[in-house]
Amino acid sequence: MAEPAAGPAAPARRGFATGGAGLAGALLVGAAVAIALGVYGREHEPARRPIYTLGFSSPLPMKAWLTTLILVLVVVQLLTALWMWGRLPGVGSAGPGVAIVHRWSGTAAFVLSLPVAFHCLWALGFQTAETRVVVHSIAGCAFYGAYAAKMLGLRVKGLPGWALPVLGSLVLTALVVLWLTASLWFFTRSGIPHV
Repeated sequence: MAEPAAGPAAPARRGFATGGAGLAGALLVGAAVAIALGVYGREHEPARRPIYTLGFSSPLPMKAWLTTLILVLVVVQLLTALWMWGRLPGVGSAGPGVAIVHRWSGTAAFVLSLPVAFHCLWALGFQTAETRVVVHSIAGCAFYGAYAAKMLGLRVKGLPGWALPVLGSLVLTALVVLWLTASLWFFTRSGIPHV
């Protein structure tokens, strides 16, 4: 029996599907997540009262500041992803620390988004009274749908090279729309931001 060739072994990548079928599956799951959140938000009777404020003066500043912090973390995600893929001009190759920062900034952003999303869904629901609020509600559902698709896309073997950047861009775009339709609206509406 021949000995295996010496040299570095390629890391094993676990996946639930391959190529285009896996990408289609990830997109379908992401769409299902977004639709399920929208249907729940629309059909559930909103509590119309704050659940928690996490030490802020009210839920609006809590959500505005947490979403701003989430946006900063997602920009860190973008920059570290560009660095890892060699697309960040003026910097050398990314060391292992960059991947760790990428992973943990994404985890922190997702965890920080949960109290905001839970409050929005439970206390306010999917609202359609004015354009800004409709866009915000759609963007919130799209954010979690895009996030689910991106996380599943990471597990797809043979994913087209353009797929992860596109899925990551969808997450970033949805978050920017969320921030513009809520946090920026709050900061400009209330003058000096309250904590």
